[in-house]
Amino acid sequence: MNRNNIEAYVLENFEDVHPLDSWGERSFFLNPGRQLKRGTYFATLKEKDGENDKASHLDRDGVFRLNMGVSKRRYLSLFSHLPKRPAKGCFIEGGYDFQKIDAILPHPVYGWMGWACVLNPSHETFEDCKNLLDNAYSKALKATMKKLSKLHPDN
Repeated sequence: MNRNNIEAYVLENFEDVHPLDSWGERSFFLNPGRQLKRGTYFATLKEKDGENDKASHLDRDGVFRLNMGVSKRRYLSLFSHLPKRPAKGCFIEGGYDFQKIDAILPHPVYGWMGWACVLNPSHETFEDCKNLLDNAYSKALKATMKKLSKLHPDN
């Protein structure tokens, strides 16, 4: 799998998704009818290290990371506990090898928020990621509906 394959999958399989390049990554926002300023993001693709996100060493040639904001329940089914929020510039604790290719792991910085990730998923691993993307999209849809109900309280 490559970034383009993954982006095409996201755009073809999820409604009302708008990609945006921000924070040094390609972010996928759910925003029905573009009613919200930006929307709710549920997945990102990242190719380079950021000032506060260096644990995966994304600056290696050809390495990218797929990040997915799954539900707490789904996250716990994968990793058994939510880690504590790391200090700025640090990563979550737990003994994970955040440089490992083709392994579903907690996000090194946002694992405490229920984000999972994988570096350069194989086709086989991406099949598992499809379920995680479905879950992340469902979570984002619930959050988006809450935001829209506040925006349009009479509906």
